[in-house]
Amino acid sequence: MKPIRVASVQMESQPSDPEANGSKVRLLAELAAGKGAQVVVFPELCTTGYWHLLALAEPDLRALAEPVGDGPSSRLLVELAKRHGVTVGAGLLEAAPDGALYNTYVVALPDGTIHRHRKIHSFESDFIRSGSEFTVFETPYGWTFGVLICYDCNLVENVRIARLRGAQFLLAPHQTGGCDYKDNRNIMGLVPREKWDNRRRDPAAIEAEFRGPKGREWLLTWLPARAHDNGLFIAFSNGVGVDGDEIRTGNAMILDPYGRILAETWKADDEIVIADLDPALLQGTLGDMFLRTRRPELYGPLTERTGLEVDVRKARFAPEYHAKR
Repeated sequence: MKPIRVASVQMESQPSDPEANGSKVRLLAELAAGKGAQVVVFPELCTTGYWHLLALAEPDLRALAEPVGDGPSSRLLVELAKRHGVTVGAGLLEAAPDGALYNTYVVALPDGTIHRHRKIHSFESDFIRSGSEFTVFETPYGWTFGVLICYDCNLVENVRIARLRGAQFLLAPHQTGGCDYKDNRNIMGLVPREKWDNRRRDPAAIEAEFRGPKGREWLLTWLPARAHDNGLFIAFSNGVGVDGDEIRTGNAMILDPYGRILAETWKADDEIVIADLDPALLQGTLGDMFLRTRRPELYGPLTERTGLEVDVRKARFAPEYHAKR
């Protein structure tokens, strides 16, 4: 294994405008490749936009959806991967061969090979199904990559399983921050739209929001632990800016296997952060020790139902967790 240079991208997507979003993906991927990035990670559903999907009727969702492989977004990623000799991943709305819709992340390798991850905990629409498989694959760099989308990363079991299956570097595309949670504990909450609209004249005001409990502070309560406890690198890629009635906080960052931040931004704009991943850091981590000293024979309760389980849509939009929209 050799060091690899990784770029994590934050970008604002236009709702239901794959052409404009694809053009932005192309531009930002080319900029990242020009800076020597070998891997470029884009956000969840960046080709379609995200939060507005909740309000779309099924025919409108199907009009946005595309097949993996033959669809325009897959073709774009393969083209970029081959032309620039990079691995590039981006989120799209998948139209599966059986007619199902999925929140999907497609990763194209430099030889044109593609890998797909379907979000395991999808709540963007009643018409979008959740996936049921973990995505871990080998790469030409000698590294093993894993993919988990947004809420997938919030459940510790998912990251642990990806690591147990060999993932050394986790691609973590998101659309988060600035969410309208109603829990009265200063966790998350809406970023005022006027602060985003005035970001050029008053960058300090919006950056304070992005660095505070609605963005970076919230991420730091859990994201470094996913890297540290499993001994893997993570590229956190996120939307930024207007997303329906919410403002995404960006905060693109890259973390090492000790949970230390190698690169990050709180800029209120499209942005790329880049870091070099040293494979030597994977050896002898605390996370690696935790994995080697597990006692799986004791963990049966993790797979037993407690009776508290609910569908993620119900939990995500329950009144005690989320404001009425």
